[in-house]
Amino acid sequence: MTGRAPLHKAAAGTIIAILAALVLAADQFTKYLALQNLPLQEPVKVLGDFLIFYLVKNPGAAFSLGEGVTWVFTIALSVVAVVIVWLAATRVRSRIWAVVLGLLLGGVLGNLTDRMLREPGFPVGHVIDFINTPWMMPAIYNIADIFIVTMMICVALLVLIGLHLDGTRDVRGPTDDDTLLGKGDVTPPQGGVAGIPGGPFPVADPDAGAPGRGEPRRESDR
Repeated sequence: MTGRAPLHKAAAGTIIAILAALVLAADQFTKYLALQNLPLQEPVKVLGDFLIFYLVKNPGAAFSLGEGVTWVFTIALSVVAVVIVWLAATRVRSRIWAVVLGLLLGGVLGNLTDRMLREPGFPVGHVIDFINTPWMMPAIYNIADIFIVTMMICVALLVLIGLHLDGTRDVRGPTDDDTLLGKGDVTPPQGGVAGIPGGPFPVADPDAGAPGRGEPRRESDR
């Protein structure tokens, strides 16, 4: 049974671009709604303590780390975006890789847009965060963060299962350890299994139970 044919370069790039645009649009639209409707740094309980909207303007990364070096995150996001675009143009032929990288690129572009366009200005703009789920984690995050985290997990899983960007898989061939005798077992010319003289598995005697060589056969042996 043959698998599906790999994607063409244009098809893989199109999938990645469309998904990235959708995630970027969803992220920026929800941030717009949050800025227009939520009070700054005041909790708004949507589903009790399960889902809370809490609007903040974050100069740092997750858990507000690195607030004094916002430009570093701008560079990091830019590098990730460039790498994904390069992979899309040169190496991606797998449908699932195209989907994962497209969604990841959209999340990266969502936060990168904040870094570049929001106050206090390029390249140190503050990221708009407004989702809080205290039962799961203490951080406040946004739609872009959701796609970045989940797609990075997906990338790790695809690497672990051996699925390459071109759609091929790592195939584990038989090794010496997979044989019946196992690695290091020796089969002597007589056809028996070699062992260790004097050990728990002594060498098998190929003549055991057979008539002695050079001795006349008795009538009962015929």
